[in-house]
Amino acid sequence: MTNRQVEDAALAVVVEHEGRAGREARDTRGTGAAADLVSGDRVIEVKAFGGSARGQDLWLEPRQVEEAAANPTFWLYVVEHVRGDVDATTVLEVGGEQLAALLSRKREHRYFTVPLPVAVYDELHRR
Repeated sequence: MTNRQVEDAALAVVVEHEGRAGREARDTRGTGAAADLVSGDRVIEVKAFGGSARGQDLWLEPRQVEEAAANPTFWLYVVEHVRGDVDATTVLEVGGEQLAALLSRKREHRYFTVPLPVAVYDELHRR
């Protein structure tokens, strides 16, 4: 399962989860929105984990941190065990004071991404 497939599966789980709560979730990826979904009055950023999220860091973009701090309807949904048995998949909802407490402990990182084109990758493997 690719990272994109894990993300797509996690979003599908959240859409279903929101439906059971009486809210209709709408995918906002690719629209410039700060989060993945809008559901009722909630703005939801989904963090997908193939296994357990226990003790893991949640990676947020700067604009997501800003949105979470400014918007009381911003939620993080942590979806675990996406690569395993679908019945073992769990959704953890983090919002309100709990989200604010987590954000108060945020750590900023600075890094660069360096592309590894397919041609270079293939060349390295031929050596």
